[in-house]
Amino acid sequence: MILKNDRVRNLLDHQQPTAANGDPWRDFAEHITLSFELNQRYRHSLGRYSRFFRELAVGRFFGTRCAKCDRVYTPPRPLCPRCQGTTKWHELTGAGTLETYTLLHFNSAIGEDVRALEGPLLLAYVLLDGSDTLFPHLLRCRPESVVRGLRVRIAYRPGPVSHPLHLMHFVPADEEE
Repeated sequence: MILKNDRVRNLLDHQQPTAANGDPWRDFAEHITLSFELNQRYRHSLGRYSRFFRELAVGRFFGTRCAKCDRVYTPPRPLCPRCQGTTKWHELTGAGTLETYTLLHFNSAIGEDVRALEGPLLLAYVLLDGSDTLFPHLLRCRPESVVRGLRVRIAYRPGPVSHPLHLMHFVPADEEE
């Protein structure tokens, strides 16, 4: 490391004074641990994405298709990031291919419906048939049965949920309803 001036050098070379027993942190060794929960309520408008969530509630999945370059985006986007064209709503079948995934050993515990999920959880990145982008969401199946390339489909669940995105999840395509 090259030091430009003596002031920085002095800050880095500063030695913590030692206490009489040789432990400079003796006064800080005793600690108290607090455990508490913070609850916050948010009110958020879904704005231009409202249709996406309304359709999930009735068991339909929509992305958006760019009118200029024909790319399909999931999650939906009102403006194409590739060519800046405006997009239109486009229904997809909900079937797709697992491209990658991660195993989550800890639950985010956001909302009662998420807290109720038993782990480990699978976060899947799925390329839905007819889409040009990956859609990340939970995949519900045994972790040992997951492989890249697995065919999956969207399964819908009735509310109430803490967030409308929880109205859906992925399951293996050959799994019965």
